[in-house]
Amino acid sequence: MSPTTLNASILEKLVSAAVAAPSLHNTQPWRFRLDPDTVTLEIHAAVERGLRHTDPTGRALHVSVGCAILNLRVAVAHVGWEPVTRLLPRPDTPGLLAAVRLGGSAKPRPSGLYDALWRRRSSRFPFSETPLPAGVLAELSEAARSEGAWLTLPSAVEIRRLLLVTREGERRNNACADRATESRHWVRDPDRSGLGMPARTLGPQDFQERMPMRDFGAHPHPGGLPAQAFERHPTVALLSTAHDRRADWLRAGQALERVLLVATTHGVRASLLHQALEWPDLRERLAPPPSHGRGHAQMVIRLGYGPSGPSTPRRDVRRVLSGGGGSTPA
Repeated sequence: MSPTTLNASILEKLVSAAVAAPSLHNTQPWRFRLDPDTVTLEIHAAVERGLRHTDPTGRALHVSVGCAILNLRVAVAHVGWEPVTRLLPRPDTPGLLAAVRLGGSAKPRPSGLYDALWRRRSSRFPFSETPLPAGVLAELSEAARSEGAWLTLPSAVEIRRLLLVTREGERRNNACADRATESRHWVRDPDRSGLGMPARTLGPQDFQERMPMRDFGAHPHPGGLPAQAFERHPTVALLSTAHDRRADWLRAGQALERVLLVATTHGVRASLLHQALEWPDLRERLAPPPSHGRGHAQMVIRLGYGPSGPSTPRRDVRRVLSGGGGSTPA
């Protein structure tokens, strides 16, 4: 197989794999374009799907797109090409976040990550008290490191601090009218375009039409599960990067998705705790300890064994993909 044999069916599969990535509020803030001359898939920001109040700097948008980039890389390698990836390839086109060229053909590489990307789901349900094996935690840390990020596994005392900061972020979000309105726009039954986050995906602890997990501080919201239904000693990991530029946000997204896919291969569920990251002062309080160097928090991840979350809708490939001149190759 060579890049010149790329056809519409394979292209659709590649983009479908990319858009299976998670995104904040399921906004799916990406658009793909094929350059048939160089056999390159460009990933552009769909800024109209950004969260103006929740994510004014676009950091979460970049992290979401980074997750899609990693899925695309995994899919390209799976079908037999070398994914040659460039981040922010054209400074004069800030909306172009990445380009993945289908490099020299190679033997298709079956990958557990490729299978996992179709099965990965965020789970906002209670997990068991079964601890994750040290070997699995080491693999997750290495997955993040291979993409240029750190995955810190805090102590029980530090986890409690992180969850208290997360709870404060949730409190502020609920008190902010603009953010609450923005959340309600996305946390709704999907429309025909495939956008939206159905209420049934929120799990049993639906926090006033918002996605975040319960606060773990024994303060369940009205209508949520009682605190004792959730694990008493949650496993929480902090994903961070050394720097905090746009390229670092994209790397953080790729690291996050690789961690989530590796976790999926081991039957480990995950949910993303993003509330505190949406407030600059709280985000600073999430920074990793000095022993890991000066870093910038990019995501808080809850991990454990439990039920898989339900699937959330994705936009049809035809709505997010265009080819050279707007057509799909034959």
